[in-house]
Amino acid sequence: MENVRVIEVKENVFASNIRNADELRARMRGEGCLLINLMSSPGSGKTTLLSATIDALKDEMGIGVIEADVDSAVDAKTIQMHGARAVQVHTGGMCHLDAGMCDQGLAELDTTGLDLVFIENVGNLICPAEFDTGAARKVMILSVPEGHDKPLKYPLIFEVSDLVLISKCDVAPYFDFDMEQLRKNVADRRRSSQILPLSAKTGEGMDAWLQWLRDEVAAWKQA
Repeated sequence: MENVRVIEVKENVFASNIRNADELRARMRGEGCLLINLMSSPGSGKTTLLSATIDALKDEMGIGVIEADVDSAVDAKTIQMHGARAVQVHTGGMCHLDAGMCDQGLAELDTTGLDLVFIENVGNLICPAEFDTGAARKVMILSVPEGHDKPLKYPLIFEVSDLVLISKCDVAPYFDFDMEQLRKNVADRRRSSQILPLSAKTGEGMDAWLQWLRDEVAAWKQA
């Protein structure tokens, strides 16, 4: 009897995606446009934060957004209302974007004249962390109502994120959220991760987030 051939599909898929992601990153560096992968669970406030961010920075730099959802174009329409270029990507039921999908989104978006592009990834704490989108920076949003224990339950997304934003800090008095414990939990996953508490609703902490973006865009263009 002949040996059965085994094809490691998952390994091949990841390897192919990594190559595509590296090529995309190199191209974006050549264009001087910073691509940021924004990840979180549903309802954490990604679109609200992006809307406030665009309002604050749109006179300083060109901003675009790739919106990823299983269906609808609600978020892309919201972003356009705030004056940024936006394109909606339907994932066909998939719970994440990969480099190929982002490349298609960027082609449709047209990055000419843009300094910064956000990927608003599908709301999910697992799949988006596994796939390299080609982004130069990864930012994760954790909302106060979700609790400070999430780094223990979903370690990978905290391990791969350069910056962790703690959103909805204005409602912290109403939830059992321990900021110091959260900092410890995140540090246990990735000690180099920055943590910025903020509220897009009240403006608390937004200055630090906006300055982080300015610094990252400037550093990307100079590299």
